[in-house]
Amino acid sequence: MTDKVFIEALEIEALIGIYDWERRIRQPLWFDVEMSFDNRKPAASDDIADTLNYKAVSKRLIEYVSQSSFGLVETLAERCAEIILDEFAVSHVRLKLSKPGAVRGARAVGVIIERSRA
Repeated sequence: MTDKVFIEALEIEALIGIYDWERRIRQPLWFDVEMSFDNRKPAASDDIADTLNYKAVSKRLIEYVSQSSFGLVETLAERCAEIILDEFAVSHVRLKLSKPGAVRGARAVGVIIERSRA
């Protein structure tokens, strides 16, 4: 299946990082998410109940990430991918988690992971 539903540049403030100064402030993180989803049924019905509701996915990520306090972006990315696969009708997810301003001279650094249902 090649259909994708995406969320681009979702900004969420989080407590993230391994350094003492990072543990005292909330930092912005950017999420780009691509989710495999068969869009033929919602296209035929024109009914939001048949869609992968990207607003619901976004709200769930905002809720989770804003309450989290991981040291590594790798850990946070993995947990977010698990939530998407476990709670939504998604067979595959590609998640890019960016941490802007973490490295001087770079707009952002981070990780890209891809996970599928077992």
